[in-house]
Formats: sequence, C-alpha cells, structure tokens
Amino acid sequence: MSSSFKSYLTPNTLVLLGIVLGILFGMYLPEYALKQEVVGMAFVSFLKMLVVPLVFASIYVAIAGLGSLEQLKRIGLKTIGLYLVTTALAVFLAIVAINLFPIGEVVSSEGLEYAKAQDIVPFSLQAMLLSFIPTNIFHALSGGNMMQVIVFTIFLSIASLYLKQEHQDIMLDFFTAISSAMLKIAEWIVSLTPIGVFSLISYIVAKQGIDVILGLWEYLLLVLGVLAVHGTLTLPAVVALFARINPYPYLQHIKEVPLMAFSTASSAATLPVSMKVAQEKGDVSKESAAFVLPLGATVSMDGTAAYLSIAVLYIANLSGTILSFGDQLLLGVTVVALSVGVAALPSASLVMMVVILQQVGLPVEYLALIVAVDRILDMARTSLNVTSDMCVTKIVDELNKKETHTKPIAA
Repeated sequence: MSSSFKSYLTPNTLVLLGIVLGILFGMYLPEYALKQEVVGMAFVSFLKMLVVPLVFASIYVAIAGLGSLEQLKRIGLKTIGLYLVTTALAVFLAIVAINLFPIGEVVSSEGLEYAKAQDIVPFSLQAMLLSFIPTNIFHALSGGNMMQVIVFTIFLSIASLYLKQEHQDIMLDFFTAISSAMLKIAEWIVSLTPIGVFSLISYIVAKQGIDVILGLWEYLLLVLGVLAVHGTLTLPAVVALFARINPYPYLQHIKEVPLMAFSTASSAATLPVSMKVAQEKGDVSKESAAFVLPLGATVSMDGTAAYLSIAVLYIANLSGTILSFGDQLLLGVTVVALSVGVAALPSASLVMMVVILQQVGLPVEYLALIVAVDRILDMARTSLNVTSDMCVTKIVDELNKKETHTKPIAA
C-alpha cells in the first residue's frame, strides 16, 4: 500500500467511510443490516462500560488536584455559566427559526396515540432535585445514574482536601491510575470505531426506512438546519468571544468526537472519546477535560434543547394552537431549566418532550407523528450536545491558562 494512499486512511476518514457505507448497506440490503445490530450494540456497550469509573475517577482527580475550594468555585461557576449560555442561545435560535419558517399544517389528533406517555410520571421540581442526590451510591454506580455519581464524587473529592497529606496523595494516585487505565481501554475501543459506526448507521437506516424521512422533510430540515447553524456559527462565536482564539482549527482537530456522538446517539458513550481527544488533539489540560466534560455529558444539552423547542412549537402548529410571544418565552425558559434533567442516553428527550407538552397544555398524541424520525434526529442533536461540551471545555481551559499566566507572583 503506497504512502500517499495510507495518508488518506486517517481515523476520521475511516469513520466517514463507515457512515457512507452504512447508509448504502442499510438502504440496499436492509434484511442483512437488521441482523448485524449486535456489532453496533457491542461497540456502544464497550464505551458505556468505561463511563462510570472514568467519570468517578476523572472528577475526583480534577477537584482534588485543584487543591482548594476557591479553585473549585472558580472553575465550577465558569462551567455552569457557559453551559447555561450556550443552551439558552440554542433555544433562542430554535424559536426564531420556527417563527421565521412556520412549518406544520393543522392535523386532527383523532386516531393518534403515544402509548409511552401514560408511563411517564408528571414533572415535579422537588422530585427532580431529589433525584440528583444518591441515597445509595452503589446503586447509583451500578445503575449508571451520572448526576448522582457526579454529586457523590464532588463531595468525596472535597472531603479529601481535609485529610492528612499522605492520605490525600494515596487517594489521588489511586484515582489517577484508574482514570489513566480507562483512557487506555478507550484507546483500544476507539480503534474499532469505523466498524461500530457502520453497524449502527446501517441498522438505523434499515429500520427507519427512507420513506418516513421523506414524509417529514420540512420538520427534519428545520431541526437539522438549526443544529447546523448553532454548531458552525453560534458556538464558534462564543468560543471566539470568551476564549479569544480562532475556534475553527480547534473544531477541526476534535471533529471525530461529534462523529462518534452521531453514530452512538449517546453523550455518555461518547465521553471516553471526548476526554481522550480533548487532551491529545484539542490541547486541553487534563484538569479541565476531567471536570468540564463529565459535567457537560449530564447537564449540557444544546442540541436537545433546540430540538425540544422546535418539536413543541411544531406540535402546536399541528394542533392549531397559537402560542403568544410570552408563551414561547416561558417555553424557552422551561426547556433550558429541564434540559439538565435529560439523561445522557438515546431518545431520553422523548420523556422530556412529554413533560413539556403537558406543562404547556399541548396534546401528547401528536408525538406519534414525529417519533418515527426521533432516532435520526437524536443522532444529530447528540452530536451538537458533545460539540458544545468540547467548546465550553476549551473556553474554560483557555480562561484558566490566561488567569494562571497573569497571576502576580508572591513576593
């Protein structure tokens, strides 16, 4: 094999090739594409296998390595603030877009049914807040409840700052070793990405079919357009504004992360890859990546928030309901607030959709019209979710570097 040909066979090229071949395989040989689902599922399962120990160890190392509560407060406030800003911008863009392009003819809800809505418990702010607190950390670890794992790890790492220095050193070394081992396993799994992507994409195309996609082309085009604009214009503008760097070289370096998110449709499954790529190709410090990215996989949902806003307003149009500017503004605030509660798992946003529809008084039955393409849009919005995480991580890292360089030296 010539060296010039080998130069084209980069990991990103192979992933893109896997996506293209997967689409073609799913379209023209759907019966075989449906049978090989286990390959893609195994790939995602291997990635998810790393998430809990990696998040636990990485957040512990990041906070314990900061050395003080003041440092934690500084990086924590920046992270949460930036995640809220990017999510709010995504929601604002979505609301503006569907008002400029008001898609959705009025359709009768007669005969429509979304059975899953009956199994969803009515929303309660109290219940959501309590769900963040682990009553049994081992249950949270085994169940992969990321928010509970993060909350416990933050308390554990802060408590360790009050221990004797020798005990601090032992615990920090232990969790550093675990984090490094998980990233090494992630490196092995990432080498299988082209095969895993091919399997996942071909199965989705074979299962969903092209006809369903064509039938909702306006809705699909609007959602994908908003996601694309936010990912290529809004987020880079935020990076340029706060980090004072050209964002596009960075986005070029970390492009395999949104590609991975697109194929897995899971922020959690993509996390091991995000952390590895941010450090090795994005020039992000280990401390920033270890703290900001796991938090982002749980609370940062730009793509999901934009999608929820468009979908709810689209359903309002289908049902003939007119939402005033005040109603839409309230919807935006609700989406930003509730997006924190969306689990980092495929199609979890459908649960949040039911909650929001019930909150604004729209019929959940109309979900039956759009649920057929949810998996495809889930892949796209998850890709934007992790792109936002990577952008915020870069901003926080650049701000921390600038603060470190400008900090006056003690006399």
